[in-house]
Amino acid sequence: MTQQPTTKTFQSYEEFWPFYLSQHSKASTRAWHFVGTTCVILCVLASFLFQWWTFLLAPVIAYGLAWFSHFFIEGNKPATFGHPVWSLRADFRMYGYTLTGKLGRELSKHGLSTK
Repeated sequence: MTQQPTTKTFQSYEEFWPFYLSQHSKASTRAWHFVGTTCVILCVLASFLFQWWTFLLAPVIAYGLAWFSHFFIEGNKPATFGHPVWSLRADFRMYGYTLTGKLGRELSKHGLSTK
């Protein structure tokens, strides 16, 4: 278990980033986050194209999937509880690295496993 306090003090987002990655040590946790973030993007697009209220589903779906993965797969508390803005930013960064195939290299750079 990678349990670390979510209230840890960080001086910058760049200092927070490795901590965020460490809280997503399991590939299945990262996969659930990827699905949740994809749903956010789809909900936002749907709100423009179809019904405005679909925008309201975005945080419910995303946080639901992400928190499920933290509580039942990763076994830790979501970093968003202690650092909501940086966590949101880090989630989209992790999403981008996943899309571009660079997440493995980023995990290795910070001494973390890709499994």
